[in-house]
This record gives sequence, C-alpha cells and structure tokens, in this order.
Amino acid sequence: MNQTTTNRHSHENGASSKNNHASDIPPLQAASEDIWDKKYRLKDSHGTPVDESIHATRKRVAKALSSVEKSKRAHWEKEFIWALDNGAIPAGRIISNAGAQEYKPATSTINCTVSGTINDSMHGILEKNLEAGLTLKAGCGIGYEFSTLRPKGAYVSGAGAYTSGPLSFMDIFDKMCFTVSSAGGRRGAQMATFDVHHPDVQDFIRAKREDGKLRQFNLSLLITDDFIRAVKEDTDWALSFPLSQRDMEHKPVDLNDSTQVVWRRVPAKDKYITNEEGLTACRIYKSIPAKRLWNQIMSSTYDFAEPGFILIDRVNDQNNNWFCENIRATNPCGEQPLPPYGSCLLGSVNLTVFVEEPFTENARFNWEKYRKVVAIFTRMLDNVVEINGLALEQQRDEITRKRRHGMGFLGLGSTLALLRIPYGSSASIAFTEQVSRELAITGWREGLSLAKEKGMAPALADEYDVTEAMLRMRPAMAADGLKAGDKVKGSVLFSRYSNYMSKLAEEDPQLLADLAEHGCRFTHHSSIAPTGTISLSLANNASNGIEPSFAHHYSRNIIREGKKSKEKVDVFSYELLAYRHLIDAEAGPSDLPEYFVSADSVAPSQHVDVQAAAQKWVDSSISKTINVPTNISYEAFKDIYLYAYDQGLKGCTTFRFNPEAFQGVLVKEEDLANTTYEFSLDDGTTLAVKGNEMIEYDGEQHTAANLYDALKEGYYGKL
Repeated sequence: MNQTTTNRHSHENGASSKNNHASDIPPLQAASEDIWDKKYRLKDSHGTPVDESIHATRKRVAKALSSVEKSKRAHWEKEFIWALDNGAIPAGRIISNAGAQEYKPATSTINCTVSGTINDSMHGILEKNLEAGLTLKAGCGIGYEFSTLRPKGAYVSGAGAYTSGPLSFMDIFDKMCFTVSSAGGRRGAQMATFDVHHPDVQDFIRAKREDGKLRQFNLSLLITDDFIRAVKEDTDWALSFPLSQRDMEHKPVDLNDSTQVVWRRVPAKDKYITNEEGLTACRIYKSIPAKRLWNQIMSSTYDFAEPGFILIDRVNDQNNNWFCENIRATNPCGEQPLPPYGSCLLGSVNLTVFVEEPFTENARFNWEKYRKVVAIFTRMLDNVVEINGLALEQQRDEITRKRRHGMGFLGLGSTLALLRIPYGSSASIAFTEQVSRELAITGWREGLSLAKEKGMAPALADEYDVTEAMLRMRPAMAADGLKAGDKVKGSVLFSRYSNYMSKLAEEDPQLLADLAEHGCRFTHHSSIAPTGTISLSLANNASNGIEPSFAHHYSRNIIREGKKSKEKVDVFSYELLAYRHLIDAEAGPSDLPEYFVSADSVAPSQHVDVQAAAQKWVDSSISKTINVPTNISYEAFKDIYLYAYDQGLKGCTTFRFNPEAFQGVLVKEEDLANTTYEFSLDDGTTLAVKGNEMIEYDGEQHTAANLYDALKEGYYGKL
C-alpha cells in the first residue's frame, strides 16, 4: 500500500441516588491509569517504576516543592500532599520532573516558554533556532513571533539580495522541532504568532494547507484594535513593514505620503525610523479591503482550525507588567501571553473534587475547601521557580525576576454536570465567574502573605522612570500628580495602575493598598490551560480546563512509544463514570439527563460567554477551543471571533472536524464512521475504508483514520 492520495468525506444527512459524597469518585478508567504510567510516573533507566502509585507520584512532587522552604519543611510537605490529594494538579512537567533529578537531571519543571525576539538577520534567526532546540530538549514547548522578519522579496542590504520571507524561515524551526524529541516523553510544541499588519499575512493564513507543512506549530494572528475597527467600518487595510535608514537608502519613500507610509506603534523599534510620539514609519506594500482579509482568516479557520486569534492590544493593556514588558507571543496553547524569554509555570485545580451530593437536589460546591486548596497550591507553584531547570540563562533570569505563574482549573464542564447545571446556561456563567473570582482573590491574598514572609518579586521592588508613553497609557497617573521623569516603585505601578488589578480593588480595596505597600510574591497568578493529558490521567477524564466534555464516550488519539501511527483509545467522560458509579450502572450516553452537555451541542456564543465570565478574573489568558459541529454553516460560524472581541476576550480558537484537512486529537466515533478514506495500493487499485475500521499495515494494526493521517502528514514511523 502506497501513500494515500484521496480523502473523501461524507455525512449522513434521574434515578434515585446512592451514597453521594465527594469521596465517592469512580475508579480510574484504564486509559487514565495508562497515561499516568506512560507520561507522569517516574521510572529508572531500565523502565522500572520508581513511583509505586499515583499517591507516590504526589508524595514525590510534594517533597520536591517543600524542599525549597527555609523552615517548617515537614509541615509544608504534609500540606502539599493534602492539597495534591484534594484537587491540586501541577502541570505535566512538574509532575513528571519534580524530584526526579537523580534519574533525569537535564529536564525542566516548566511546561513552556517564549523565545527571545527574533532579530531580522541571519544571525538572529539561527541564534534563536539554537536556543529553541535547547529549550525543546529540556522538555519545554516554545512560542515565537515571526512577523519581526521582513517580508518576502524585501531587499537585504548586507547580502545584496532579496529575502525569501518569514514563512521560509519558519520551516527551519519546524524541522528542528520534529527532529529534537522533547524530554520526558513529550513531543515538541511550538506557537507561531504573526502581526496582521505584515505584508505576508495572507501567506501565513494559508501556511498549513499543504500536507505536512508546519505541523509542529500552532498558528495565531496578532489582531490589533485598528484592524477590528477597519473590519467593522469596511475600510482598506494597509499591509506594511517598518522602515530603517538602510531601507530608505535602497528605495526611498516620502515619509509624509500616507499612500506610501503608515505611522504606527511597533515593538523593537530602535533600529527603525520613529517620530517624537514614538510611532514608527512603515512602508506600505499594498492595501486590501479589511473585510476581505477577515473573510480569508475566518474561511481558513473554518476549514483548517487555524489561525487562532490573539487580541494583542488587549493583552498588553490588561497586562499586570504593563510598565516593564511588551508581549508579542504566547506559549503553544495560548493561555500564557509572555514577554521575551518568559516562562509558563502552570497548575490546575480539579473542580469535580469539591462537589458534594452530586446529581441530587442538594448538590453543592464546597467553597471553603476550594479556597484552602487554592491558597496552599499558590505557595506550591511559587516554589517551582526555585527548581525551574530552564535551559537558558535568560529564561532563568526572567522567571526569577517576575515569578509569574498561571493557576487555573480543570473539569468545569464535568463539575457543572455534577451540580445539574447545563454548560452555557446563565447559571453556568454565574458559577464560572464565581469560581474564577474566588481563585483570584484567594491567590492574591496569598501572594501578599508570601511577599511579607519571603519578599516580593524583584520586578516589583525596582523603581521605574515615568515616561510620556506611560502617562498616555494610564491617565490616572497624571491625575495623581505624576509626571515624566518621576520614579515609581513597581509594586505601585502594578497594583494601583494595572487595569486588571482595578477590578480586584472593587472587591477588596484594602488588599490593593497592601499590595502597593508590601508588593506581591509574583506578578501573575492565574491562567486556564487546556489540561489535556492531565485531565485524562490524574483527573479520570474530567473535562479539559474550562471546556465542556468533548463527548461522553469518544476516542482520543495518543502518541504511543514504538507505534508508527497514533493509537486510538476509547475514553468516557468523568461525569458519565460518576453517574454510573452513583446513579445507574448501566447508563449510556443516550440515557443521561439534559444537563449532561457535550462540546458541539453548546452554541458558539455560549462558549464565548463562559470564557468571558472567567477572563474577567484571570490575569493572564485562557486556552479554550470552541468545538463546532462538522456540518455548521459558514454563515453561522464566521462571526464568532467578532463576538469574542466584543465580549472582552484576549483570544479565541475554534475547531471543526474536517478529515480532509487532518485528524483531531479528540474524535467522535460517528464522525469516523461517516468518513471514508481511500488508499492507493501497489497494483494501482484503491481501497475505501471507514475511518473507524482497523487496517493491518507494515506489521501493525491501525485505524484507517490514523494511518491515513500519518501517511499524509509524513509522520508515519517517526513518532
């Protein structure tokens, strides 16, 4: 059987409860225990388990994180074990690598980072490629902005030639990531961001339409407020790139001619032509209707699930560190917008643990226990900074200077089902806001307490010169009598003039006054990650992050060591298992009450509304995928991102199952059964097979869908 050539896809147009207590959780399903064993269980060089059980894994992590305490280590180790046994789940690199130095000393406890700025030179590009390789080798994912590189066809004065453009250089990073196997059993993960002003933006939008192209990347556009205005007002959009003096010598333009030059704010502006207002001169390569570009973005997202959407002006406006950093990239899943060399230190609280008497009229959430877990978990995550294991000095400096971490939650959809609340309803939105608010306020109070005990983040202890740009960004500073040239402590700029912190001031004004005086142990506390394998393994397939459950019985495609294609694993949602455990042992997906909701039965606007409720209290960002039905019309789909902008989100992604493009990680059996894959055979004939059927090929059993995808995308036998 040769490489596949075609892909044709078609569609066929409670009971009384038992003893319901929070401790009555269903036993781990086989897939969950298997993922823990393969990804998070510590083993020696011979593959012999060091962790005897999941509880032993938690004890190892607790011991490692309490070891950095200067006093009362035994006390904190006990507290950390309690929190880990009661819903605190650190991110994968912490679980896998904390306390594992004897067995894998060169690995990091940090999930992801962001690259330093890629300078527009061959040296700058190759330098960052080397740094990325070292980062991936340590087990960390990485994000980059590629729109710092000049557009295809632009003149390079040093080489006396014309550049092939940023997309061609992205191929180098893609191949490097594919070649460098990340440590700790984790494949490399990368995010590429790209400014919507860039002349090559249309190529970026279409970048992954070719089979196997840039498959080690997630792609997201940096969407600016002026672009959204241009779309809404139906005006032309200038595609432009910053001008240097050398550019002017090679091909001069009239800086006062608005048809040739647009003045706008750009990062890393030092080597470009700027004016007294801090704006940079950018050569206009061409102008197109903004709505046409918008439709290209949405059409690509509809068909290929990319590019994602990062509202970069809002990200920077809401950044707690607005006074000392500019953000242009995110970690690979988007929940952590980060400055150059910033790191993504994550952990999630399993919300299902706090539900008492689930599925009954008395179902309730234990807020007191939740707050206690959040407080202890905050200290735990702060301690990870001391054992970060990052590969680069710049990364280590950045994380110790700001000590940012991102605590979030997982299992929101499953928890709502346990509470008998349909995901997307007004009650679910209110619960989401409350659980996010409690996490935020508890976390910042603990950050204040830790600052008094251990000292504030160094970035908040420093003093900063007030600039005219800062006064324009924060008019309240001028209203308070501050002027350019004044020096202000970081803790004051952070607490008094942060747009995010102003919301906390409404809830607890004394807390903000204390943070201004004493500072905080960290500059960022919260973000909500996708939690894929963490949810599946340690949380028994509670719903990912802020999501509803994908389905209540579905398949997950996982990378299995030694296999040549991805393996399809059957999984059940946590809430279905709990319902069977507590209510009806024979219940199937079709027998469940209406408050059992799956991802594609939630309206796109409801997905956005739930995310918006959490974003109000999350100081970083949220990774959320709006899963939509395969047969949703483009007309019903195309305005999702504008609605997300209007609701105050920082970013948005969507996914529609489209086997003509690629396989998803999560797949419904009915989608596979309704999809036909065609393989070409050596004798010139073709074989048509349903996606869920098994095929024996090259000595292994594969699902037709996964074999097809592996051959088409070029990763067959290279996992």
